[in-house]
Amino acid sequence: MEREKFMKEAVHLAKMNVSLNGGGPFGAVVVKEGKIIAAGQNQVTASCDPTAHAEIRAIRAACEVLRHQQLDGCEIYTSCEPCPMCLGAIYWARPKAVYYACTKDQAAAIGFDDHFIYTELVLPKEERRLSMKQLIVNDSDIPFARWEASTKKLRY
Repeated sequence: MEREKFMKEAVHLAKMNVSLNGGGPFGAVVVKEGKIIAAGQNQVTASCDPTAHAEIRAIRAACEVLRHQQLDGCEIYTSCEPCPMCLGAIYWARPKAVYYACTKDQAAAIGFDDHFIYTELVLPKEERRLSMKQLIVNDSDIPFARWEASTKKLRY
Protein backbone atom coordinates (compact mmCIF):
# COMPACT_ATOMS: atom_id res chain seq x y z
CA MET A 1 0.00 0.00 0.00
CA GLU A 2 1.26 3.48 -0.88
CA ARG A 3 0.57 4.95 2.58
CA GLU A 4 2.75 2.31 4.19
CA LYS A 5 5.59 3.27 1.85
CA PHE A 6 5.41 6.88 2.99
CA MET A 7 5.20 5.90 6.65
CA LYS A 8 8.21 3.64 6.24
CA GLU A 9 10.14 6.63 4.90
CA ALA A 10 9.17 8.76 7.91
CA VAL A 11 10.26 5.95 10.25
CA HIS A 12 13.48 5.50 8.26
CA LEU A 13 14.27 9.20 8.73
CA ALA A 14 13.67 8.82 12.47
CA LYS A 15 15.97 5.79 12.67
CA MET A 16 18.69 7.58 10.71
CA ASN A 17 18.39 10.60 12.97
CA VAL A 18 19.07 8.45 16.02
CA SER A 19 22.04 6.79 14.29
CA LEU A 20 23.51 10.17 13.35
CA ASN A 21 22.69 11.72 16.73
CA GLY A 22 20.97 14.59 14.93
CA GLY A 23 18.20 15.02 17.47
CA GLY A 24 15.21 13.08 18.75
CA PRO A 25 13.88 9.90 17.14
CA PHE A 26 11.44 11.64 14.83
CA GLY A 27 11.01 11.87 11.06
CA ALA A 28 8.29 13.23 8.78
CA VAL A 29 7.46 13.50 5.09
CA VAL A 30 4.97 15.61 3.17
CA VAL A 31 3.27 13.94 0.23
CA LYS A 32 1.36 15.52 -2.63
CA GLU A 33 -0.25 13.58 -5.46
CA GLY A 34 1.49 10.36 -4.45
CA LYS A 35 4.99 11.84 -4.30
CA ILE A 36 7.18 12.90 -1.37
CA ILE A 37 7.83 16.62 -1.84
CA ALA A 38 9.62 17.29 1.45
CA ALA A 39 11.06 15.58 4.49
CA GLY A 40 12.20 16.55 7.95
CA GLN A 41 14.07 15.09 10.88
CA ASN A 42 14.20 16.35 14.45
CA GLN A 43 17.17 18.70 14.76
CA VAL A 44 16.40 20.30 18.14
CA THR A 45 19.74 19.52 19.77
CA ALA A 46 21.86 19.73 16.62
CA SER A 47 20.56 23.21 15.77
CA CYS A 48 19.90 24.46 19.33
CA ASP A 49 16.37 25.24 18.13
CA PRO A 50 13.39 24.01 20.18
CA THR A 51 11.13 24.42 17.14
CA ALA A 52 13.23 22.17 14.87
CA HIS A 53 10.85 19.20 15.12
CA ALA A 54 10.57 16.83 12.18
CA GLU A 55 7.05 17.94 11.26
CA ILE A 56 7.93 21.64 11.42
CA ARG A 57 11.01 21.12 9.26
CA ALA A 58 9.00 19.06 6.74
CA ILE A 59 6.23 21.67 6.62
CA ARG A 60 8.73 24.48 6.04
CA ALA A 61 10.46 22.54 3.26
CA ALA A 62 7.16 21.61 1.60
CA CYS A 63 5.89 25.19 1.69
CA GLU A 64 9.11 26.30 0.06
CA VAL A 65 8.70 23.68 -2.69
CA LEU A 66 5.07 24.68 -3.24
CA ARG A 67 5.82 28.39 -2.84
CA HIS A 68 2.72 28.67 -0.67
CA GLN A 69 2.07 28.90 3.05
CA GLN A 70 -0.49 26.11 3.03
CA LEU A 71 -0.27 22.44 2.16
CA ASP A 72 -3.49 22.14 0.18
CA GLY A 73 -4.00 18.59 -1.05
CA CYS A 74 -1.01 17.26 0.93
CA GLU A 75 -0.65 14.50 3.48
CA ILE A 76 1.85 14.41 6.34
CA TYR A 77 3.37 11.14 7.50
CA THR A 78 5.19 11.31 10.79
CA SER A 79 6.95 8.69 12.87
CA CYS A 80 5.11 9.86 16.01
CA GLU A 81 1.85 11.52 16.95
CA PRO A 82 2.51 15.28 16.71
CA CYS A 83 3.26 17.31 19.83
CA PRO A 84 1.12 20.40 20.58
CA MET A 85 3.50 22.75 18.73
CA CYS A 86 3.57 20.56 15.64
CA LEU A 87 -0.16 19.99 15.80
CA GLY A 88 -0.69 23.76 15.80
CA ALA A 89 1.63 24.15 12.80
CA ILE A 90 -0.14 21.30 11.01
CA TYR A 91 -3.52 22.96 11.51
CA TRP A 92 -2.11 26.26 10.19
CA ALA A 93 -0.62 24.46 7.15
CA ARG A 94 -4.00 22.81 6.42
CA PRO A 95 -3.00 19.46 4.89
CA LYS A 96 -5.81 17.08 4.05
CA ALA A 97 -4.59 14.30 6.39
CA VAL A 98 -1.95 13.31 8.92
CA TYR A 99 -0.76 9.76 9.56
CA TYR A 100 1.46 8.80 12.49
CA ALA A 101 3.17 5.62 13.67
CA CYS A 102 4.01 5.83 17.39
CA THR A 103 1.69 7.49 19.90
CA LYS A 104 2.32 10.39 22.26
CA ASP A 105 2.17 7.86 25.12
CA GLN A 106 5.00 5.87 23.53
CA ALA A 107 6.99 9.11 23.20
CA ALA A 108 6.31 9.97 26.84
CA ALA A 109 7.61 6.55 27.90
CA ILE A 110 11.06 7.41 26.45
CA GLY A 111 11.20 10.95 27.85
CA PHE A 112 9.29 13.04 25.30
CA ASP A 113 6.27 13.90 27.44
CA ASP A 114 4.07 16.78 26.28
CA HIS A 115 1.30 16.09 28.78
CA PHE A 116 2.20 19.19 30.81
CA ILE A 117 1.48 21.40 27.77
CA TYR A 118 -1.95 19.88 27.23
CA THR A 119 -2.64 20.36 30.96
CA GLU A 120 -1.51 24.00 30.87
CA LEU A 121 -3.59 24.89 27.81
CA VAL A 122 -6.90 24.20 29.53
CA LEU A 123 -6.02 26.34 32.58
CA PRO A 124 -6.96 30.02 32.79
CA LYS A 125 -3.91 32.18 31.96
CA GLU A 126 -3.49 33.30 35.56
CA GLU A 127 -3.19 29.67 36.75
CA ARG A 128 -0.52 28.59 34.24
CA ARG A 129 3.09 28.00 35.30
CA LEU A 130 4.32 30.40 32.62
CA SER A 131 3.41 34.00 33.42
CA MET A 132 1.58 35.54 30.49
CA LYS A 133 0.09 39.02 30.80
CA GLN A 134 -1.12 41.58 28.31
CA LEU A 135 1.04 44.73 28.13
CA ILE A 136 -0.44 47.51 26.01
CA VAL A 137 1.78 50.30 24.68
CA ASN A 138 1.00 53.31 22.51
CA ASP A 139 0.08 52.29 18.98
CA SER A 140 0.05 48.56 19.79
CA ASP A 141 -3.13 48.19 17.75
CA ILE A 142 -1.75 50.01 14.68
CA PRO A 143 -0.31 46.88 12.98
CA PHE A 144 -3.75 45.23 13.12
CA ALA A 145 -5.45 48.34 11.77
CA ARG A 146 -2.93 48.56 8.94
CA TRP A 147 -3.41 44.87 8.13
CA GLU A 148 -7.17 45.27 8.04
CA ALA A 149 -6.87 48.30 5.73
CA SER A 150 -4.28 46.76 3.41
CA THR A 151 -5.29 45.94 -0.14
CA LYS A 152 -2.13 43.87 -0.67
CA LYS A 153 -2.62 41.25 2.05
CA LEU A 154 -3.02 37.55 1.35
CA ARG A 155 -5.57 36.12 3.76
CA TYR A 156 -4.91 32.74 5.29
